[in-house]
Amino acid sequence: MATKADNIQSVTAATVRFAGDSGDGMQLAGMRFTDASAMLGNDVVTLPDYPAEIRAPAGSIAGVSGFQVNFAAKHIFTPGDEVDALIAMNPAALTANLKDVRPGGLILVNEDEFTKANLTKAGYVDGDNPLEDPDLTTHYKLYKVPINRLNKEALVDSGLKPKEVALCRNMYALGLIFWLYDRPLDSTIAYLHDYFGKRKKRPEVAEANSAVLRAGYNFGDSLSLFTERYQVGRAEIPAGTYRRVTGNEGISLGLIAAAKLADKALVYCSYPITPASEILHYLAAQKHFGVKTIQAEDEISAICAAIGASYAGELGATGTSGPGLALKSEALGLAVMTELPLVVVDVQRGGPSTGLPTKTEQGDLLQALFGRNGESPVVVMAARSPADCFDTALEAARIAMTHMVPVLLLSDSYIAQGAEPWLVPDPDTLAPIVIEHPAAITDGQKFASFARDENLVRPWALPGTPGLEHRVGGLEKEDVTGDVSYTAENHQRMTDLREAKVDRIGAQLPPAEIQGDPDSDLLVVSWGGTFGAATTAVQDAQADGKSVALLHLRHLNPFPPNLGEVLRSFGRILVPELNSGQLRLLLRERFLVDARGFNKVQGRGFQVAELVEAIDLILADGWGDRLTVSARIDGDDTPLGG
Repeated sequence: MATKADNIQSVTAATVRFAGDSGDGMQLAGMRFTDASAMLGNDVVTLPDYPAEIRAPAGSIAGVSGFQVNFAAKHIFTPGDEVDALIAMNPAALTANLKDVRPGGLILVNEDEFTKANLTKAGYVDGDNPLEDPDLTTHYKLYKVPINRLNKEALVDSGLKPKEVALCRNMYALGLIFWLYDRPLDSTIAYLHDYFGKRKKRPEVAEANSAVLRAGYNFGDSLSLFTERYQVGRAEIPAGTYRRVTGNEGISLGLIAAAKLADKALVYCSYPITPASEILHYLAAQKHFGVKTIQAEDEISAICAAIGASYAGELGATGTSGPGLALKSEALGLAVMTELPLVVVDVQRGGPSTGLPTKTEQGDLLQALFGRNGESPVVVMAARSPADCFDTALEAARIAMTHMVPVLLLSDSYIAQGAEPWLVPDPDTLAPIVIEHPAAITDGQKFASFARDENLVRPWALPGTPGLEHRVGGLEKEDVTGDVSYTAENHQRMTDLREAKVDRIGAQLPPAEIQGDPDSDLLVVSWGGTFGAATTAVQDAQADGKSVALLHLRHLNPFPPNLGEVLRSFGRILVPELNSGQLRLLLRERFLVDARGFNKVQGRGFQVAELVEAIDLILADGWGDRLTVSARIDGDDTPLGG
């Protein structure tokens, strides 16, 4: 009989999902698998997925936590449509994730958890057990492993308490998957000894997890359970120093870099909210970079403190999600009125209200643009991926400080907690942010706090500078002097000036660039986290000879200067969004183009297959104003993407 090592298949890409109860350590297992794959030279994109409840009932479908990683020997943009290998630690995990496994895919289950009690919690009745369903073995490669028992046997002499032993079983499953996909153990063992041994001062826990990891690997290597293994080669990506980065980490690093380039302290003020809290957590540990963090008592005080930091001459920033952005709206209007630099990060999630706290959506675009009283224009930008968060945050801070304007940076849950390799830039290649504060006035003249330069930017006066005393606050400012003014003509002029200042930023933005033939029949316009699925779908369609191009937007207010010209050059425009059509509404209103929408509001990102099907339909004159994933098409009972 051939050994498993004799039957290693080379594949271009693979998607693995770890799924179990919230306490099963699936996020840790997924991150360690991601890092091991990245160190082998694979391109990786991840998708953590965990419940919103603080502690849903153990063993229930509501309590399932998952971590998906797509790793490849080529450049990839999404965490994958279908799962090639599912690791299900209990019946609920199998039930919740089975629909995403491709036909013929691999399913590895912890059969020890398929007890009558756990089956009941997962919705099975009358003793039904999915592991005994012949359809499961017909359509998938099912492997049943007694992980609980094998984990316990591997740690019989560890000295750990039974509950601590049980917590190690995620490493047993990880070791088995490491063997299946020919991943090395070294980096994970080093991590375990650093995290548990050095930082947590529990060397016995580090050794136990390492032992179980090896036991899982050896189980796969020594038994004839699996019929094949898989290898994914190195990806051809630009040379350089890479690290794994999540979107929240990328934003944090971008803000730190901007503060350093401007010779400012970063003052980040925030109130904890999912999924933006990790920015605060990360920045709180960066005091060695001069970062100051404030955990405020509420969203309003957080943004007000950030505005105060900017008034004092530092880089003030705050972060939140959609519900928190609504609470910050009045103070954001204050930043508009005082024309102070401010970066507001909105990590979008499913809404309205509390909505879906741990799921993704793009529902805050119109709130970012118009969710304040009065005419209060701000710059709005959106990051497209975890690695892009660094560049977008750096640019947002640069614009805020050099143009004295609030900037709203939109991310989303998918970007914020997903991860990918980030090419660490050479600090010497980052352009400095030159800030010139007005000098002291010693001749008795009055400081003109709202006099403007050629970009309509008012001076950034540092408090305490002699002669630069001036009024601040939410009341309307008199042009040039900055005094309080109630005159109709002045209010009109200041309203126009604030809008014109933002518009002039648009003239300095890079032009919109098309990916593909500019004479294509169809232009797909994406923004934010739809970039990965849209890019892959367009590339797949182009490879099939279809006449389609892609335009991705980072700048949403103001738009790139040539956007109208580009849009009007296409006869058909498709705008995929994880909302009900907010960018589509703007493009139609601003540029009078017949943009069609493809919309999804399910707390999940687009699948590439959904977008490919939408492209095919619109090229075939498939629908009218917009289409949603759940809609019916021309009487067809099959949902798009279904």
